[in-house]
Amino acid sequence: MKTRSLVSTYSTRKIALTLSATALVAGTLVAGIPQLWAQQQGAAVSKQIVGVWKLVSDVNTKDGVSKAGLAFGPNPNGRFIFTSNGYYATLNTNPSIPKFASGNRMQGTAEENKAVVQGSIGHFGTYSISPDGKVLTLKVEGSTWPAWTGGEQKRSLSIKGDEMKYTVAASIGGMSELVYKRLK
Repeated sequence: MKTRSLVSTYSTRKIALTLSATALVAGTLVAGIPQLWAQQQGAAVSKQIVGVWKLVSDVNTKDGVSKAGLAFGPNPNGRFIFTSNGYYATLNTNPSIPKFASGNRMQGTAEENKAVVQGSIGHFGTYSISPDGKVLTLKVEGSTWPAWTGGEQKRSLSIKGDEMKYTVAASIGGMSELVYKRLK
């Protein structure tokens, strides 16, 4: 009987170890599913973002007050271009910026120059998308707003169909949410 008891104990332990190992492997695989799904989301967003986007709205929130069109007017004019190899360029302008009376951008009046600076921003560099597809990171190589040149910006990102939204710490203070539509 002792032999049978030892065999039963050995078999029971072997089965328990096998079940424990199987549970551990299965648990690891199941735990990795959200990470894998997030990586797939990020890869999908990285493909979705490539192209040319037109600015359709800009809402700035500062001190709990939201204002649309504060920097670029009620009908903003802007483009955001993303390449498939990680480069970007963007320029946003207020279409009501007056033309310079002199016809020479080097001879603008103080008021004309102020209107250009306050009503436009452009920058370029490289970009990346977080593994979960929710954060756009821009490495700014050059900008019309010198404080951004050489810096890195992280913007919460959402792309649904042909609409892209992100938020950014605004160069005019507060936070801005910009909405773009894909150009086809």
